[in-house]
Amino acid sequence: MEFVSAFQIIPSDSKRPGAFAIFPYDRDLVRRFREAFPRARWRGEEQGWFVAGTTAVRRLDTWMGQELETLDRHADAKGRDAYLFEPLESAYLTIGDDLRIRTPYSRTIVETLRSIPWARWNPDEKVWHVPFRSYEELRSKWPVIEEAARRNEPAERKKRREEQRRHGASPVSPIQIERRRRRYPVPGDDLPPVETPLMTFSWGVVVFEEIDPHVIGEALDSRIYPHATEGSGRYVWAHWRMPTLQEIYRARPAREAEEYSLRERRGWWLPDRDELQERARKLRELERAQRARQAAQKDSVGPGE
Repeated sequence: MEFVSAFQIIPSDSKRPGAFAIFPYDRDLVRRFREAFPRARWRGEEQGWFVAGTTAVRRLDTWMGQELETLDRHADAKGRDAYLFEPLESAYLTIGDDLRIRTPYSRTIVETLRSIPWARWNPDEKVWHVPFRSYEELRSKWPVIEEAARRNEPAERKKRREEQRRHGASPVSPIQIERRRRRYPVPGDDLPPVETPLMTFSWGVVVFEEIDPHVIGEALDSRIYPHATEGSGRYVWAHWRMPTLQEIYRARPAREAEEYSLRERRGWWLPDRDELQERARKLRELERAQRARQAAQKDSVGPGE
């Protein structure tokens, strides 16, 4: 079955003995894995969990065998029956050994499909695979996926741009304006470290490059900066940039979550593993989208033009 073949154990080829466990993302499955291997560490470059030790392959093989035995062997058959009884019909969906979704790029679609258990992205074919066992979940979220796909068709995007040109540029929201300034208020008496991936309330995981020593004189919008509640005189501007994937991969997650009151007072904190993984995922999506746009531009030029 599709989901069975997605389980892999890859021995480490580095000096440190161990092995990588690679399997489809599922919250409960990850929880059980972490319970079985509490010292396992996520490696973003390999897209797998590293388990150290000379017996790692044997231990992982035993664990995966037990997991596969406990999976409902009839789940895909039930899902296929559910599809035959109430099929989805869409130009974005094809049926084979599994359900395959191919749409224009949309962050909404990516976020929605990632929330479906066992869904996975195939970068070679540029298609999402969803096993029949997740059909009911996919069907419940299909209206959101299809609407976002239609809105992001090239013709629809062009139509909206032309509409905006006819009626003037659409107004830019205060959040968009502020985001373009790449700045963030931090307490002058509790400054964040620079060149280190940090979590923020407003912009997610960022890297602060420089901190302005001058106190902020303007009023701060609490809708954008919910932590800045003590008046602008307490804060200074920290100028940020997006981290690189390598910086995220090298970052050490916080071992223990800071108290929320401290986060509120600072407005920044060391990200945990989930926050780092989320930023890495979005950065990878951005890189794929950029490569796709570049490839499309090359194809549109054609040879000899």
